[in-house]
Amino acid sequence: MKTALVTGSARGIGRAICEELARGGIAQNIVVCDVQKEWCAETVAALRAIDGISAESLAIDVSKEESVVSGIAEAAKTFGSLDIVVNNAGVTRDGLLVRMSESDWDTVLDINLKGAFLVTREAAKLMMRARSGSIVNIASVVGLMGNAGQANYSASKGGLVALTKTTARELGGRGIRVNAVAPGFINSKMTEVLSDEVKKQMLSIVPLRKFGEVQDVAKAVAFLASDAASYVTGQVLSVNGGMLMP
Repeated sequence: MKTALVTGSARGIGRAICEELARGGIAQNIVVCDVQKEWCAETVAALRAIDGISAESLAIDVSKEESVVSGIAEAAKTFGSLDIVVNNAGVTRDGLLVRMSESDWDTVLDINLKGAFLVTREAAKLMMRARSGSIVNIASVVGLMGNAGQANYSASKGGLVALTKTTARELGGRGIRVNAVAPGFINSKMTEVLSDEVKKQMLSIVPLRKFGEVQDVAKAVAFLASDAASYVTGQVLSVNGGMLMP
């Protein structure tokens, strides 16, 4: 039985990832993580309703080393192993570079990039002993192409791509695979508040002329986390409707 831990998974893409890992039989034990444990209750309940799935919630502030160290240890103690980790926790604090505060820069980099580093570091220690494991980082299309008004977010996601490739090289010899998924425009609370005109402009640069769904991202993560991708590491799988074609 495999155990998966997904950060920032109380809702949205994180929750969809948990459900896809469970329904696809990729992991039988799911650790739902977010800053507040009570936020996870709904996702945990949905997972436990799936036959053969055990799910627990865990409060982890990925920007705090102490919280990550104790959280990863607790997850491993609960289920006895940690086979899959998805670094999904992330925030935005958008604004033009010349007006961006140091606080907004630090908050985004601390959660999106340092958080993934801390979680990966602690999880890798367990996986190295087991000589197996899969880590999937949730990057972004803007980490590959940039985006005006998102200097902090773009930098954090671009850094996450580099972290993915470096850790894949470092950990491959221990049987640990590290990959990333880079979503484009995904239907979410963030896109719901956009005006029709803004949505039209955004869609004009997407060849498929539609926003993606959280399930599109979840399915890509599930593939990379599964044995079907046993010879795939250090890769960035873009899920962006053709918005960026490297």
